[in-house]
Amino acid sequence: MRENPLVLHVLGARPNFVKAAPVVRALGELGVRQGIIHTGQHYDELMSDVFFRDLALPDPIANLAVGSGTHAKQTAALLVGLEEVFTGHEPDLVVVYGDVNSTLAAILVAAKLGISTAHVEAGLRSFDRSMPEEVNRIVTDSLSDLLFTTSPDALQFLAREGVAPEKVHFVGNPMIDSLFSALPKLDPAPVQKRLGLPSRYAVATLHRPANVDTPEAARELVDGVLAVAERIPLVVPIHPRGRARLAEAGLVDGQGVKVVDPLGYVDFLSLVRGATLVVTDSGGVQEESTMLGVPCLTVRPNTERPVTITHGTNRLVTPASLPAAADKALADGAATPSGELPPLWDGAAGPRIARVVAAWLKGDNLSPASQGTRFE
Repeated sequence: MRENPLVLHVLGARPNFVKAAPVVRALGELGVRQGIIHTGQHYDELMSDVFFRDLALPDPIANLAVGSGTHAKQTAALLVGLEEVFTGHEPDLVVVYGDVNSTLAAILVAAKLGISTAHVEAGLRSFDRSMPEEVNRIVTDSLSDLLFTTSPDALQFLAREGVAPEKVHFVGNPMIDSLFSALPKLDPAPVQKRLGLPSRYAVATLHRPANVDTPEAARELVDGVLAVAERIPLVVPIHPRGRARLAEAGLVDGQGVKVVDPLGYVDFLSLVRGATLVVTDSGGVQEESTMLGVPCLTVRPNTERPVTITHGTNRLVTPASLPAAADKALADGAATPSGELPPLWDGAAGPRIARVVAAWLKGDNLSPASQGTRFE
C-alpha cells in the first residue's frame, strides 16, 4: 500500500449521496486522502447537485454526466468513464454504495483493473431477480473486498452465499447517520407553506420499473394512489423516471393530488417528517420513515429491507390493497416504531466504516463483524 493511499467514492443517485456523506466526513477526520466521482446517473440539478449542498459533500473530482438510458447503454457509458478516471487517479480503494448501475459498473471496472473495493449496504436481498437492483447487489457483493452491512439479516445472506467472513463488517446504517445530522433542520412548516399543503397530508414517491414501466402497471398504481388521495391530500415529488408514464396513467394535479418536482434532501425529509402517511416503492424511504415514526406503505411484493417491517413502521401492499391499507394506517394514527430501532441505527455507522477502512489501508488485521465485532 502507498504511503498516502487514495480512496475514491463512486456516487450515482440520490441515496448514494446520503449514505456516503457520513463516511466521507469520518474518513476526512481520520486524515484519509479521498475523492468523489459523480457519475451523473441522476443528471438534473434537483436530483444531484442539491444533495451535495444539503449534505456538505466536497465537490467531485470528476462528473461523468452519463444521464439516463437503457440499463445496457447507461452501464456501458459508466464502464468507459470510470475506467478512464480510475486509470488516471490510481485509487487504492474504491467505495461503492447501494445497488444502482453506477455501483455495478464501478465494481466491474475495479475488479478488471485489480483495484480493491468496498461495498456499503452489502448483503441486502429481495430474492427477486426481476429487479435490476437485485442483480446489481449480488454481483457487487461477490466482487467486493470489504462488505459493510446495515442489518443482521444481511450477515446471514452473505454467509449463505459463501462470502468469506473476514470481509464482512456489521456497521449499521449510514443513511440513518445523515438523518440524525439533519434532524434539527427538518421543519415541515416552510415546505408545507411553499407547496400549499394543509396540516394533514400524505407523501408518495413512486419510480420502480415494475410499477411504472408499462401502461398497465402504471394505471393500476395510479388508481390506487388516486384512491388514497380521496382520503387525504397527497403530494407526489416525481422522479424524472416514469414521470410521463404516470401522467399518461392519470397522475396529474387535481382531485387531492399535488405533483411537484423532486425535492432536496432536507426539504424532502421535512415533508416526510410532517406527513400522516407515506406511500413509496423506494428502499431508502422505508428506512427514513421507520426512523421518523411515520406509517409507510410500500407498493412492492417484497423488500430487501425487512428490518423496516419487523422493527419499524413499514408494510408491504399491492396497488389494489393500497386504499384499504391507507384506511387502516390513517385510523391507527401516528406510528411508533415497535420497541427499539434496528441494531446500530445510532448515527455512528460512518465512523465505524471509516475506522475499518483506515485500518485496512494500513494493513491491520480486522476481526469479522459476523463473529460479533461491531466496531463500536
